[in-house]
Amino acid sequence: MVQKVTKAVFPVAGLGTRFLPATKSIPKEMMTLVDRPLIQYAIDEARAAGIEEFIFVTSRGKGALEDYFDHAHELENTLRKAGKDDLLELLRQTNMESGAIAYIRQHKAMGLGHAVWCARRLIGDEPFAVVLTDDVVLGEPPCLQQMIEAHAETGGSMVAAMEVPADKTSAYGIIDVAEDMGAIVKVAGMVEKPKQNPPSNLAVIGRYILAPTVLNNLNKLKQGAGGEIQLTDAIADEIREGREVFGLRFRGQRYDCGSKAGFLQATVAFGLNREDLKDEFADYLHDMLAMQKAAE
Repeated sequence: MVQKVTKAVFPVAGLGTRFLPATKSIPKEMMTLVDRPLIQYAIDEARAAGIEEFIFVTSRGKGALEDYFDHAHELENTLRKAGKDDLLELLRQTNMESGAIAYIRQHKAMGLGHAVWCARRLIGDEPFAVVLTDDVVLGEPPCLQQMIEAHAETGGSMVAAMEVPADKTSAYGIIDVAEDMGAIVKVAGMVEKPKQNPPSNLAVIGRYILAPTVLNNLNKLKQGAGGEIQLTDAIADEIREGREVFGLRFRGQRYDCGSKAGFLQATVAFGLNREDLKDEFADYLHDMLAMQKAAE
């Protein structure tokens, strides 16, 4: 029987330099997509997947993340007295109970693999999820839930995968497919950001379910592409050591909110997905496009 996944690691130590000057004073994970910060989308997705313990790998200047998930008693009391129950319920969705969330510092920026390794003592000897907040996925059911349901059948480790254009493979970890079973593929190997001759066009995005043995691979702390400790390399070691790794072609659209263009695309997609916004927003976008065409 496959052990249930109840813990998730959120590597949130990055500086967010691509969004300066906004990220001079706020963590990039607190940047707002429509009306909630990126970190809230990640937490909501994890909750929907049955995650019970949330491990944040942080760095200096990330105090706003801790405050965001704390109870704001004064604000709650103000809303309660004003009879604004809808806003009060919305606020309560951001609260995390004591003990459900833990924070660990990553003191040196040594890559995603190192960030996950920093959480090793809290993960222990059980499978765990890793969620990258830059990757926001619009899908139903949520991406991580799809993965956990598939993992219950396959065991091993699993990565979320999507097909990308051949000329974009150098920006991703790319899967070498051993067996294609449709939605699920068995992974023969993984190459981080191949400069040439990628093994496929199936790219890994920021959702993982990992066996605890991956932490043993990270213990070696070997530097890979870019001089960083790559999580992709530790997952590839699983395969070399005879353990199974799978990729899941998830149902949904992924947006790279670590880039400005991707963030803007996500804003449009999530705005149009909101019942309370889509009609007015769609009319505005239609008018803008019409004005652009007329100007041409």
